[in-house]
Amino acid sequence: MERTISQEERIRRAEEIYNRRKRASGIRVSSDNVNRAEKKKISLFKKMLMQLAICAVIYIIFYLIKNTNYIFSDDVINKTKEFLSYDINFGQIQSQITSFFENNKDKFNFLGIQSNDNNENNNTENNEMVNEIQANDIQNQIQEDNTNVIGGIGGAATNEIVNESEGSKEYEKDTKKSQYELDVEYIKENYSFILPVTGTVTSRYGQREETEVVSANHQGIDIGANEGTAIYASMEGTVTVSSEEGEYGKHIDITNGDVLTRYAHCSKLLVKEGDKVKQGDKIAEVGSTGNSTGPHLHFEIRRDNRTINPESILDLK
Repeated sequence: MERTISQEERIRRAEEIYNRRKRASGIRVSSDNVNRAEKKKISLFKKMLMQLAICAVIYIIFYLIKNTNYIFSDDVINKTKEFLSYDINFGQIQSQITSFFENNKDKFNFLGIQSNDNNENNNTENNEMVNEIQANDIQNQIQEDNTNVIGGIGGAATNEIVNESEGSKEYEKDTKKSQYELDVEYIKENYSFILPVTGTVTSRYGQREETEVVSANHQGIDIGANEGTAIYASMEGTVTVSSEEGEYGKHIDITNGDVLTRYAHCSKLLVKEGDKVKQGDKIAEVGSTGNSTGPHLHFEIRRDNRTINPESILDLK
């Protein structure tokens, strides 16, 4: 009578037959009871120990550099101490680098960091850009050569850039001048000035030795004269300031368009704000009010609040 075999018994016998066949063929059968999770934990633990050891070595090296005078020079030690004192946020640095690459993706694509699908189109665009740059360089070289032309056979010498209109010639001429030179040229062409007082220039425009009373940057000129000497309007305009306050002492500002003249340290003011004055009108008298070391007129010329040396406008010799 045939014995009934349970399902578990059939599985066990099938496994035995399978294992015998594997052993007979020389193939080692791995057991299901191998503790793979434990091996993985051991591997991670070893990696962690290795990383800690590396960090310890790096720290020891920096510590030796920082505290050992006979190995490195004082300069190296000081630089290392300065570096170690920094509080570096590596997470923030990584975020900034990532953001930089994202924001400048197009620029890096131009350098070749791009997908293969777009290489052909980008190469075409790059070639067009290179051609355009080369064309601009050639045009600039032609203009530079024209600038340095001395003259052809039978022609007059010239150093003028060839332009399409007289307006562009003036623009090229003006761009070579400083703002101060442009201001002086503008004032001379559009305004008329006279000497505001008769006297001797005792302190000129620009830098000078500073004291408790004298400023380091002199924004005008000082003309020495006896107290009570008449001061005349150097140019016509409107009195916009007539004041007795501040470092200038008693002073007057006369404005005409975008140009201003200032008369400071006066003993007496003869005009008030809003008055219209003509060139040569008597407006004040010389004094020594405010920050002053003696009787004189402090005279300024300004355009859009930019100071101009009055000796660039007036002949004070």
